[in-house]
Amino acid sequence: MRRSITRGLVSTLAAAAVVAGGLALPMASASAQTGSATGYATQNGGTTGGAGGQTVRATTGTQIHEALCNRPSTSTPIVIEVQGTINHGNTSKVSGTGCETADDVIELKKISNVTIVGTGSGAVFDQLGIHIRESSNIIIQNVTVRNVKKSGSPTSNGGDAIGMESGVRNVWVDHVTLEASGGESEGYDGLFDMKNNTQYVTLSYSILRNSGRGGLVGSSESDRSNGYVTYHHNRFENLDSRAPLLRGGVGHMYSNHYADIHESGINSRAGARAKVENNYFEDSKDVLGTFYTDERGTWEVGGNVFDNVTWSSPGDSNYPAGPNPQSTTSVSIPYSYDLDDAGCVPTVLNQTAGAGQGNRVSDGNCEAEEPTDPDPTDPDPTDPDPTDPDPDPTDPPEGTNLSIGAGADGSGKASGTGYGNVVDGDMGTYWSPSGSTGRVSVKWGSGTTVSSVNIREAAGAEGNIGSWRLVNHDTGAVLATGRGAGVITFAPTTLRKINFEITGSNGTPRVAEFETYGG
Repeated sequence: MRRSITRGLVSTLAAAAVVAGGLALPMASASAQTGSATGYATQNGGTTGGAGGQTVRATTGTQIHEALCNRPSTSTPIVIEVQGTINHGNTSKVSGTGCETADDVIELKKISNVTIVGTGSGAVFDQLGIHIRESSNIIIQNVTVRNVKKSGSPTSNGGDAIGMESGVRNVWVDHVTLEASGGESEGYDGLFDMKNNTQYVTLSYSILRNSGRGGLVGSSESDRSNGYVTYHHNRFENLDSRAPLLRGGVGHMYSNHYADIHESGINSRAGARAKVENNYFEDSKDVLGTFYTDERGTWEVGGNVFDNVTWSSPGDSNYPAGPNPQSTTSVSIPYSYDLDDAGCVPTVLNQTAGAGQGNRVSDGNCEAEEPTDPDPTDPDPTDPDPTDPDPDPTDPPEGTNLSIGAGADGSGKASGTGYGNVVDGDMGTYWSPSGSTGRVSVKWGSGTTVSSVNIREAAGAEGNIGSWRLVNHDTGAVLATGRGAGVITFAPTTLRKINFEITGSNGTPRVAEFETYGG
């Protein structure tokens, strides 16, 4: 069950773009793109779409094609504001000097400097895909693309909701909803696909749902010319796999919410490198790893929450990262970005992701915290005894410290520190991670019931631990999340190993003792 809540979120639109308690709220607009590109779409010269060009309204697919074709050249900037339902019945090929279009698909081929933005009451591409080929500097914002089929009737765009291929550069897709009504057997393919040398792409504040396949980067193990793609603040929901499938290249996935992923999520393979941070994975299976191939990829992880995530056993062509995901590479990111705490992500995205949300975004200041008593006047049996002369929530739990005599390990240790220092009962020794974040664990030779822990920082390092999560190593279940050191309580759990994972810090963490207590 999700334990974290968010602080300072508001749900009303402001009259102008402002930062308001965790969400930046752009003015509700019926006539223009809002915001600027983020992620890898800011690199390679940036992505501005049709900024500075003529603005044209379209209510049919044919009118979209006409707007492209009536430009003086294939690179003349243009903003196409779309409203209503675009479908097979109103989308025909148009010829002209500024386009190469086709029937039954929105074709952005051999062009550049184009923005397509849904306005007014919204724009829906119904059973009709958007195809980007040999093009650059494209923005797609605030539209829904649904039920695009590659087989059956009608068909469009090879079954991809949005598909990119053949030398595509600099695409920003933002606040869109991409959805299907089944998997490949029902005629659908990917929701967001990139192949054949497609680079510098960002997908942000979008929803991908109800499909067998979320999206791929690279059409085969040999198609490794793609990459430099960012996925942030998206919700991946009710998908079988490919969230995404990354072959070669670099992918950056941060502050996304993954829910009900049935088979595999982030599939890093064929030499791919994925940076996976501050995502919330929920009610899903095998959300990170290399799957269905022996050509493995790598990943760097940090700040993620795994809530009711199950992991398969390693085997032929199956290399899950869990149940205790650890980094296998290091990925340098060339742009600046704001991370929401993973515990905040589901609530933030409920208010921001997808088409028709007013293009609202998070300001990156949301921090997760433990739930509070909804009625402070209501007596709570867990409240301190009012007759206690010194009620102190940092007082250690009563009973025997089960960590004494137990084993310890972790993700890495700074020079001069050791894992065993957290279970030796000596406040003068400590463990520090090799960086600003890391994991330290207590382990036993047989199942041990634990219901509380006490994290004690070394002298001089008080307050250095920021955000953390406590994880049952045996199952990957998140027992608790929060900030700062002290006593952590949870339902009695029998396990052989418990992980304290520091996901954010205010200085160099120094854990002197990782005490554990039974029920």
